[in-house]
Amino acid sequence: MTSERPLALVTGVGRRAGIGAALAVRLATDGWDLAISWWSPYDDRVSGGADPDGIDAVVQECRAAGARVTRLPVDLEDPDQAAALVGRAEAEAGAPVTALVMSHCESVDSDFATTTVESFDRHMAVNARAPFLLVQAYAARLRAGADAPRDRRRVIALTSDHTAFNLPYGTSKGALDRLVIAAAHELADVHVSANVVNPGPNDTGWMTDEIRQAVVEQTPGGRPSTPRDTAALVGFLCGPDGGWVNGQLLKTDGGFSAR
Repeated sequence: MTSERPLALVTGVGRRAGIGAALAVRLATDGWDLAISWWSPYDDRVSGGADPDGIDAVVQECRAAGARVTRLPVDLEDPDQAAALVGRAEAEAGAPVTALVMSHCESVDSDFATTTVESFDRHMAVNARAPFLLVQAYAARLRAGADAPRDRRRVIALTSDHTAFNLPYGTSKGALDRLVIAAAHELADVHVSANVVNPGPNDTGWMTDEIRQAVVEQTPGGRPSTPRDTAALVGFLCGPDGGWVNGQLLKTDGGFSAR
């Protein structure tokens, strides 16, 4: 039976503490069906907080909110897998992708002296090339006549303003910003609103006590951002009143960046 709920493809949903999980749960609560992607080898390698049961818990919570959920493990460093993900989501979910929400990333701290070519290329592949391929495929499906509700078509990506000492991550996120803002113009013919969201320092389990205290001291809101804060903004952008916000880089950091 076909669901009347629109379908959102959300990447980077592997860990319960992560932003991707909060986005998925918020969208499920807001009336979306979901196709969710993750890549456990990245979570195990980088996050410092592997959560092998996380995907099952997130799926269960989304289904409890009424969403149909399609699971799509995918290595977005592989261009073939990235290029195929939108079509795969539609085939397995049995519905057109209406919103593309990209919260995946590669993130390894390094600077000019310590960044290897392999790490730089991996960051660019995951954080910039994969979003390019995802948006390209999403636009192609819409132009081919995918029956996605016009007033809910969205491209949203999570970004960062990191630069020094997080060099490949920050560089690749800068490229991501330009890609998504370009989509706001180039996908106007298929009625897509595209925006970039910067969560600021987000307490997803990686913060030490010292980092957390420093963030608290620099944030007028008096606490670090949480995944739910980010999900609230993304939920609005994906909602019926969010479509007029377009081509923007939006910050949801409690005023951290205003210091």
